[in-house]
Amino acid sequence: MPHVKPKIIFVSGGVLSSVGKGIVSASMGALCESMGLRVSILKMDPYLNVDPGTMNPFQHGEVFVTHDGAETDLDLGHYERFLSGRLSKRNSTTSGQIYQRVFERERQGDYLGSTVQVIPHVTDTIKQAIHAAGEGCDLLICEVGGTVGDIESQPFMEAIRQMRQQLGWGNALSVHVSHVPYIESAGELKTKPTQHSVKELLTSGIQPDVIVLRARQPVPQKIKNKIALFCNVDQKAVINCPDVPTVYQVPLQLQKENLHTLLVQRLQLTTCNPPDLSPWQDVVKRFCNPKHEVCVGVVGKYTGLVESYKSIHEALVHAGIVHNVRVRFCYIDSDQLLASNVQTVLQQVDAVLVAPGFGERGAEGKMRAVTWARQQKVPFLGICLGMQMAVIEFARNVANIPQATSAELDPDAAQPVVHLMPLQRGVRKKGGTMRLGSYPCVLQPNSLAAQVYGKTEIHERHRHRYEVNNAYRQQLQQAGLVLCGLSPDEQLVEMVELPQHPFFIGCQFHPEFLSKPLAAHPLFNAFVGAVCKKSVQ
Repeated sequence: MPHVKPKIIFVSGGVLSSVGKGIVSASMGALCESMGLRVSILKMDPYLNVDPGTMNPFQHGEVFVTHDGAETDLDLGHYERFLSGRLSKRNSTTSGQIYQRVFERERQGDYLGSTVQVIPHVTDTIKQAIHAAGEGCDLLICEVGGTVGDIESQPFMEAIRQMRQQLGWGNALSVHVSHVPYIESAGELKTKPTQHSVKELLTSGIQPDVIVLRARQPVPQKIKNKIALFCNVDQKAVINCPDVPTVYQVPLQLQKENLHTLLVQRLQLTTCNPPDLSPWQDVVKRFCNPKHEVCVGVVGKYTGLVESYKSIHEALVHAGIVHNVRVRFCYIDSDQLLASNVQTVLQQVDAVLVAPGFGERGAEGKMRAVTWARQQKVPFLGICLGMQMAVIEFARNVANIPQATSAELDPDAAQPVVHLMPLQRGVRKKGGTMRLGSYPCVLQPNSLAAQVYGKTEIHERHRHRYEVNNAYRQQLQQAGLVLCGLSPDEQLVEMVELPQHPFFIGCQFHPEFLSKPLAAHPLFNAFVGAVCKKSVQ
C-alpha cells in the first residue's frame, strides 16, 4: 500500500505573544479527530535552547514531558489533552535542535565541503523535522512559536514558504491567529494590528488562507469583512475565536464558525466524516454547571506564573468535571509560608497539593504545608519534590530522624532521607540528563494507590534526579509510612501513603501529564473526590 503524505496546516501568530496559537492548534486537532482523521501536531520553537528543560519556569512556564522522555514546551501538554493519542520527541523541535543537527552534519562532512547556510541547509533540516512529525497521520498541524516578525523565527517561516510551494494547492494551508484589541476609551475593536501582522507574514512570502481572530468578545461580521478585504482572504475564512469560560469550548467554537467545512474544502479531505463533538459538549456542560465548589491550595515556589503548573491546574479541572464541582485554586508561594502564618493561610483551603520543583528555596514552606495536611487530616497530594518533602517531613516528625533532609537541599546532610540516584552521580550536564519519560511502577495490593488505579501495575512519566534513600526505608515503614509503589526491581520508591488519613499520597512521577478532559487521571480524580467528601461533611 503506497504511503500517503499528510495534509499540513501551518499555524502562526501575530500582534502579541500568548495569543492562543497552542489552544487553537490543539482545538483544530480535536475538531479534525472528531471527523475520523489521524492527527499529529508539531511545535516549532524559535529559541536557541535545545529544549526548555533548563529554562526557568518564570520565563517559559511548565516543562511538559512526553512518554519517550522529551522535555518540551507546555503547548505539547495542550496537544495531548485535546488529542486522543500521545506525542513523542518528533512532535517538538527548536532552533537549538535544528542548528545542533546542522553543526553535527557539518562536522561529519555530510555537506561535502559546501558553505553551510540558512538556505538550504537549515531550512532543509526544518523540513525534515516536519516530514518526520507527519509520518503515519492524515493531517499534521505545525505551530510556529513566537510572533510573526521575530528574527528568530525567520528560518522556520522560510521553510514553511518553501513547503507550501512544493506541496501545492490542496495539500497545505496557512492559519494565522491574530489579536483584535478593544480600545476602551474609543469603544471600538481595532483591525489595524491584524492588518499589520498579516503584512509582516506576507514579507515572509506567506499568504494566510485562514485568519483566526482572538478577542474578548465575538468580532462583528462587519469587522470580519473588513479584515477579509484588507488581508486578502475569503470572508468565510475569517474565524471568530473569542474568550470562553473554558478552553475546552474552543473546538465547539471552531465548529460553530464552520472551520471544519473550510478545511475539508481547502485540503480536499474527501474521506472524512461530519464532526462529532458530543463528548466535548458534555465536558463544557459539566464545567459550566457545577454543583459545588472546592478550594485546593497549590504550594510551590513558581506561583508567580501559574503557567508553571499548567498541567496540574488542568488535571484538577478534569477531576472537577468528573465530580461536578468547580475547583478553585489558591496558589501559595512556599517561600512565604512561615511558621507564623501557615495556619492562617492553609485553613482557607479544602486540600493541599505540594507541587514539583527544584532546589532549596521554599522547601521549608512546603514541609510546613505537609505537616498541616497530615495533622489536620486534610486531603494531600505531593508530586515529585512534593512527595520527597512529605517523606522528609514524616521522617523528621514521626520516624525520629531529626536531621532528615535531601541531598539536593544539603549536599553534606548527615541524614539524607532523599539522595541522588546512583545513575545520576557524576553527571555534570543539566539538559536531558534526568530520569525522563515513562517508567513502570508496581503498586502494593490493597493499598489506597491500588484502589485508586484499579490495578497493581501502572506506567507514569518522570522528571527528576533524586530518590528516597533505601537506607531509611525500613525505619520509615516501621513508623507507619506505606511505600505503596515501587519500581519493578523494588529499588526505587515511586509512591507513598498514610493509611490513617482520609487521603495522603505522594508520587515521585508526574500524573498530571496523562490527564485529559475526556479521561481524568485516576489519582487526581480520587484526590478531588476525597476533597468533595470532606467538604460536604
